Amino acid sequence: MGVHKPRHLSVEVDGVEIFYREAGAADVPGTASRPGILLLHGYPSSSHMFRDVLAPLAEVGRVVAPDLPGFGFSAAPSVDEYEYTFSHLADTVEAFLERIGLDRFFVYLHDFGAPVGYHLATRHPERILGLVVQNGNAHDAGLGSQWDSARAFWADPSDANRARLPEWLTFEGTRDEYVSGLPDRVRVLHPPESWHLDWERMSRPGNLDAQFELFRDYANHVARFAELAEYHRVHQPPCLVLWGRHDAYFDLAEIMAYAGVLDRLEMHVYDAGHMVLETHSRECGAAMRDFVRDVAAGAWDRPASLARPL
Repeated sequence: MGVHKPRHLSVEVDGVEIFYREAGAADVPGTASRPGILLLHGYPSSSHMFRDVLAPLAEVGRVVAPDLPGFGFSAAPSVDEYEYTFSHLADTVEAFLERIGLDRFFVYLHDFGAPVGYHLATRHPERILGLVVQNGNAHDAGLGSQWDSARAFWADPSDANRARLPEWLTFEGTRDEYVSGLPDRVRVLHPPESWHLDWERMSRPGNLDAQFELFRDYANHVARFAELAEYHRVHQPPCLVLWGRHDAYFDLAEIMAYAGVLDRLEMHVYDAGHMVLETHSRECGAAMRDFVRDVAAGAWDRPASLARPL
């Protein structure tokens, strides 16, 4: 029974302490053949966002949820000590996976976790068993007018364009990632301790500089969209999309962009915001568990017309 109870661990990877949560285990009798499930959080959160889905996912796989450098309980080296780019975060995650012995896996892509996960996928597509996309962006369609000031800054990182960026590296900005744009019926479902924890960890000395560097590097993720489209087209990974329809950051058109290129796709759209797991963990946990189970069992190897309905 203990195999389904999450464990809270740390490991040093290339000089950086990485905190992670794990449930399920390859060395427990009867579980060695279960697939890996890598859960990658976004900004401004951490593996804490997966706290309620670890146990149900452990029923079908070995679940690992690391805190990326600069987030949660992982180390937050300064910008002089660590290169805060998504490519380098992916380097760290690759080294972490090698250290803990996770080779092939489903990968959960959320917010800043999406560019990290897509680096892993495009470098080693044979290691990816499937994608779980939760309000993660890989298409121009998802970047609406709310990104205009960011696009202007990426094109010309002048002081004037930086001054036009919204103030998001604050406690209020951290809270908004959870509740911005939500109707009252959804807003009241959000436990406030999540953004309080995020801000406590985000505001460590020098860490806001690191977060700004990641925002700056998001331009390079956007520049890779054509490469990601080719990855989807060629490799056709099974994909489960979980989406909060009130997301203030990524437009709902993003999910149809996935539908336009992937043959094997299942979608769930919830009455939720950017942080779907905060309000719909039970529904998402069940959907992910069934997705992993069915793909691992070969149910998604049938013709696309017979795959699970959208």
